[in-house]
Amino acid sequence: MKTRVVVLGAGFGGLELATMLSEALGDDVDVTLIDKNDAFVFGYSKLDVMFGRTTLDAVRLEYRDIAKPGLRFLQQTITAIDPDARRVTTDGGVHEADVLVVALGADYDLHATPGLAEGGNEFYSVGGAVRLGELLPTFSEGRAIVGVCGAPFKCPPAPSEAALLLHDYLSARGVRDDCEISFVIPFGSPIPPSPDTSRALVAAFAESDIEFVPGRRVSSLDPARGVAVLEDDSEMPYDLFLGVPKHRAPNVVVASGMTEEDGYVPVNPRTLETRFPGVYAIGDVATIGVPKAGVFSEGAARVVAASLIARLLRGEQPGAYDGLGSCYIEFGAGRVGRVDVDFLSGPKPTGTFHEPSGALVAEKRHFGSSRRARWFSL
Repeated sequence: MKTRVVVLGAGFGGLELATMLSEALGDDVDVTLIDKNDAFVFGYSKLDVMFGRTTLDAVRLEYRDIAKPGLRFLQQTITAIDPDARRVTTDGGVHEADVLVVALGADYDLHATPGLAEGGNEFYSVGGAVRLGELLPTFSEGRAIVGVCGAPFKCPPAPSEAALLLHDYLSARGVRDDCEISFVIPFGSPIPPSPDTSRALVAAFAESDIEFVPGRRVSSLDPARGVAVLEDDSEMPYDLFLGVPKHRAPNVVVASGMTEEDGYVPVNPRTLETRFPGVYAIGDVATIGVPKAGVFSEGAARVVAASLIARLLRGEQPGAYDGLGSCYIEFGAGRVGRVDVDFLSGPKPTGTFHEPSGALVAEKRHFGSSRRARWFSL
């Protein structure tokens, strides 16, 4: 009888895991990949849509294009997870698994920040990026705040990128002199594991006349007065608020009993196993000590996939998850840098910065195109 692997969530982690199992085992394994959405969008593409550099249709990768041996994709909404029984209930039926992998990411909780839903905007969801793409052309004067409402959050460089790309966008429209840009973040620096990256970003903020407000979180918005309230009760007026909403595990994961005090699923940081036999958690939904970013989800997926392949083929078990990853950073004016980070090998996370260059622009483009080809055969 074929081993039944059910993968919940078709983001970086779910797509990589399903692809590896199909490549290695083909029709000898039964992989079911479930996601409520009909398409995948790279995180960085949301900024491109938001600033009018591309269209949503151009960056949507439809799951129906996935055609791999041993793999089926189901667009269904997950309504219950029973980790003890490795059973998943969706709006389309019940799925039993020999191996269950939870890769459902993190959801956005706008209501955790009073006033954000009513008086602000967010650019982390596809819908939020599209709405801002429609709103930004109407912003021609006043103060724009890029503000982080909670940590941890996905793709740590993204808020810095948003502030710098907003500068470019307003400059191209000829209204930058009539606008102020402020960037508020709860960390003491933009990229804490890499002082060199943080210094480069702070210098870019200064060059672009962006007010950098570190060490403070946006705790609420008062739309009636047009002010953002920070966690120290200080206030900043705004005319346009671009927020990074507080993140949380999906409700269905919390209801399953898999999460602990921090709201996410604890795992063995080397194997990604949960406390439930045969159940793994990878990516943003898991507590592992690495950032919530696609590249780390992908790395975790590779470890889980390699372990399952070795078990099924009676091969040697792979090495442990290493917590390594690289993030590309848009510095504005067409410049792209990169930071390579190591979160697990030493006593504290470390990062190595690579200055913006033309080579990194091409490398970032290849990062996306290679995964598009690998996962979707496009």
